[in-house]
Amino acid sequence: MKIRTAAALGAAAAGLTWVARAAWGLPSALGAGATAIQPIATGAIGYRDRRFHNTEPSSAIDPQDGGSLLVSALSSRAAGRPRGRVPLVEPELPRDAAELAVTWFGHATALVEVDGYRVLADPVWSNRVSPSELVGPARLHPVPGALDALPALDAVLISHDHYDHLDKPTVLGLVRTQVAPFVVPLGIGAHLRRWGVPEHRIVELDWGGEVTLPGAAGGLTLTCSEARHFSGRGLVRNTTLWASWSIVGPSRRVYFGGDTGYTAAFAQAGAATGPFDLTLLPVGAYDVRWRDIHMNPEEAVHAHADLNRGDAGHGLLVPIHWATFNLAFHPWSEPVRRLVAAAEQAGTPIAIPRPGQRLDLASPAVVDSWWENVDRSGIRPEEQR
Repeated sequence: MKIRTAAALGAAAAGLTWVARAAWGLPSALGAGATAIQPIATGAIGYRDRRFHNTEPSSAIDPQDGGSLLVSALSSRAAGRPRGRVPLVEPELPRDAAELAVTWFGHATALVEVDGYRVLADPVWSNRVSPSELVGPARLHPVPGALDALPALDAVLISHDHYDHLDKPTVLGLVRTQVAPFVVPLGIGAHLRRWGVPEHRIVELDWGGEVTLPGAAGGLTLTCSEARHFSGRGLVRNTTLWASWSIVGPSRRVYFGGDTGYTAAFAQAGAATGPFDLTLLPVGAYDVRWRDIHMNPEEAVHAHADLNRGDAGHGLLVPIHWATFNLAFHPWSEPVRRLVAAAEQAGTPIAIPRPGQRLDLASPAVVDSWWENVDRSGIRPEEQR
């Protein structure tokens, strides 16, 4: 009896220790509350009743389909994992930024070079996209390069405050290793201030707002573009704004989609700040039950055309928001398989880099089907028959 009691007490103590570790730092990771955000947000486009709203009617989850989520989680969750090892490329980070280049670090994290400027978008270096280090979606592949190995940045862009796009440890690392400003949608500055980011390094913008980074080349203009999504790091949603970004230099233009559903705002951005030489658009984590706030690959190809004023063949589309975290129920490689087919039909140039790979658009981009090898390498012999 005493042995069983001691074992039970030991197990309970271990369980409590695990819970304590999982909850460690949780309040800070959640970020600022609505009260701290409201003074900045009041009067903004789409802000009413202490919440931000999409211009177009949008539902995060279709109410009629909510009951099927549990079934999908039990039956299809494993499909979102790669069968083999995802190949990484050690990032090539030249001293001088190019006229137009992009290094994809996985998911939505991208280092963009435009007319000699460097902009890091949605940086996430943590192992989990969660307020906890022990619970939540974990990486499907390592980060391909160290955060402190990045060259000097001119700006850090954030699309919205979800954990897979706004990562507190990464933000703190960039505060320590860089001097560039954080350019963010309205309300996210409150999160940054709570985490100790200096006020002079925070630029908050509403949809349509812009800031120009000075420079000898003539400046780089970052425009906060409307997106169709939602926000929230806890139980309360939409206290901060979500956005895509136009990155416009003297000679080159890039559009960073972040995370968004298909929206008429793409055509508006194309008319206002396009056409774009490079679009970075989300293609993964889609589902019919949240079709309003996550694009599928075919919609990404359509969005690329909208951003280029109807010219589907202009510029280059590079997919983001796939491969790194298992956030939906579709197979791991399905987003790029569908993207390749849709782009070929529309005549849209695409390039699909490995995590860590740098694409310099001065050289022709080649579509290398590396994801097919990932799937084949993990197929069991009995499945090859």
